[in-house]
Amino acid sequence: MQQSFFENNLKETLKSSGPLAMRMRPESLEEFSGQEHILGKNKLLYRMILADRMTSVILYGPPGTGKTTLARIIANTTQSNFTQLNAVTSGVKDLREVIQQAKEDLGMYGKKTILFIDEIHRFNKGQQDALLPAVEEGVVVLIGATTENPYFEVNAPLVSRSRIFRLNNLEAVDIERILKKAISDEERGFGKLKVNMEEAAMKHIAESCNGDARNALNALELAVLTSDEDENGIINIDLNTAEECIQKRVIHYDKNGDNHYDNVSAFIKSIRGSDPDAALYWMAKMLWAGEDPKFIGRRIIISASEDVGNADPNAINVAVSAFRALEIIGMPEARITLAQAVTYLACAPKSNAAYTGIKNALSDIQNKRTGEVPLHLRDAGYKGAKEMGHGKGYKYPHEFENHYIEQNYMPQGMEGVVYYRPTDLGYEKIMKEYLEKIKKR
Repeated sequence: MQQSFFENNLKETLKSSGPLAMRMRPESLEEFSGQEHILGKNKLLYRMILADRMTSVILYGPPGTGKTTLARIIANTTQSNFTQLNAVTSGVKDLREVIQQAKEDLGMYGKKTILFIDEIHRFNKGQQDALLPAVEEGVVVLIGATTENPYFEVNAPLVSRSRIFRLNNLEAVDIERILKKAISDEERGFGKLKVNMEEAAMKHIAESCNGDARNALNALELAVLTSDEDENGIINIDLNTAEECIQKRVIHYDKNGDNHYDNVSAFIKSIRGSDPDAALYWMAKMLWAGEDPKFIGRRIIISASEDVGNADPNAINVAVSAFRALEIIGMPEARITLAQAVTYLACAPKSNAAYTGIKNALSDIQNKRTGEVPLHLRDAGYKGAKEMGHGKGYKYPHEFENHYIEQNYMPQGMEGVVYYRPTDLGYEKIMKEYLEKIKKR
């Protein structure tokens, strides 16, 4: 079916009237999707915006999560002057001009100024220092936006005078809601066109955009503007088109189903089996499919103790450091630190002795009668304790050779029970030899 002049013209108009992501930016809190942890109706930031009682804040989070959009919503709702600077293109001169104007407006008209600084982490120390007195004196109310951790990238005095609000990657359900609105909105979206998007295509874009609404809307726009209408004048967007437009291939992975558990099981078993290549493969699949990197990081920490244990005590340090790095730098860069931890664990000597030990001890606590603490091990530090025999006969190990003396630490009837059995691998072999050595002497 031939496209009418009107339909062709409509597409051309949509192409030239600004990117879809820009047109679909929410203009009010009611339109905003996601971030319920800070914008729920009883949350502080929501109340501050609604009541027009802003104090200095720093909005911190990944791209496409709504930092600049929130600033624009504040601009639409506040009675204060609203001024915007971009830290990439603005210098100290621009900053001083804004501050001077803010002083005049406050002094002459009693009107406050809200200053929004996008990418505030790109201001150098001198620029941030120039801003500090105006924030401290209340000349301007600062709204900073940054993708970097403000505790590391913004001067401590500015951070201490601001409330930090962390924005998270949007959930897939939030992205789907945004896509549906863009398809149906006649003024800012594609509502005047007949767009039919397959559920699988929408789900793929929503799950593949890494929680970035801008990325998802860009993919939708590309799909609509590069697809022809069918004989009924409908623009159909199928899964293949969605794959092309978001540049991400579909893989079979259900984050809430068996696939999720099967993949993480294969991942952990590959680490346990000392196969770094397989461990990297399963982790890459999970990351590609949009699995929460923190879930992967937590599993790595567990594996460090469960599967490596004291065969390499440094494994837990590597795992925790990788998780901390993930929190500091975020994705996609943190995939490198996760990969470092995974390969370290896979290549480390293995021992499950600590895991087996606590499992067996808990089993005894659960299934057997719990024994009393022997008198010589009881606390003798309070009045009357010694009269009851507490601490009597206790031998202080540091007073003996090798800081060891044989004595019973178990409840009566459990003497000689063994839970921890060190292996002959890695550092655990040294631990085992040490225990055998001091006990033999």
